[in-house]
Amino acid sequence: MVLRERVLPMNSERDPAVRLRDLSRAHGKAEQRVLALDRIDLDVHEGEFVCLLGASGCGKSTLLHLVAGLDEPTSGELRVAGGQPAVMFQDSALFPWATVEENVSFPMEMRGLAPKARAERIAELLDLVHLTGFAQHRPHQLSGGMRQRAALARALAQDARVLLMDEPFGALDALLRDRLHDELERVWQRTGLTVLFVTHNPREAARLADRVVLLSSRPGRIAQEFEVDIERPRRIDSPEVSQLARKLTDRLKEVIHATADSEALEA
Repeated sequence: MVLRERVLPMNSERDPAVRLRDLSRAHGKAEQRVLALDRIDLDVHEGEFVCLLGASGCGKSTLLHLVAGLDEPTSGELRVAGGQPAVMFQDSALFPWATVEENVSFPMEMRGLAPKARAERIAELLDLVHLTGFAQHRPHQLSGGMRQRAALARALAQDARVLLMDEPFGALDALLRDRLHDELERVWQRTGLTVLFVTHNPREAARLADRVVLLSSRPGRIAQEFEVDIERPRRIDSPEVSQLARKLTDRLKEVIHATADSEALEA
């Protein structure tokens, strides 16, 4: 049985922003059936920044797509509080023919927001992501980092309480990625959003997360959770972040090797 509920009250201390119970997702039928996620139990609390960490193909993006409502679980329970989550992908997915202002305006137009209210909100969001002055630029006129900031502004324009991020900085160079980590942390702290962030980079997870959830290789299962008690703001090259990143890397290697050994025994 699959239970999906999209709107829950956000004012109860007992109710997490995202709740997954015994959640599984399989693709294909009969002999071709592939289990992508296996019995995932996870709570993400309101205002929490959680990173999903795992090797490629472990089901991280599949899990995010389920939470976003872009896919349906095969079994289990999925609850998301506060309405439809906003989603941000590795590709900014901005409309290439539209200006930054028009891209950010689009979710508000879909909700029927009045023009004056839209204009005020656009100005507020562009200021928040440091794109004031670029409202009339089109995506091809922006750097990669600016496009991702515009995509973040468009996601925030949905006024969702949960933000899902699927390796949004994966295609950027290390220096730019570090700058956008700072920007994202600043925006998250100012807005109070709940963030579920997919990454395969242990250092990125250590830099950003309140909690890191490590997934095993396919089928994706929760192998371990790490509470991150490092004072903010953080530097990606700080001793504390580096130490946790090494710990995450070592554990990730163990999980990958354990899966490979298991597959070899079954072969």
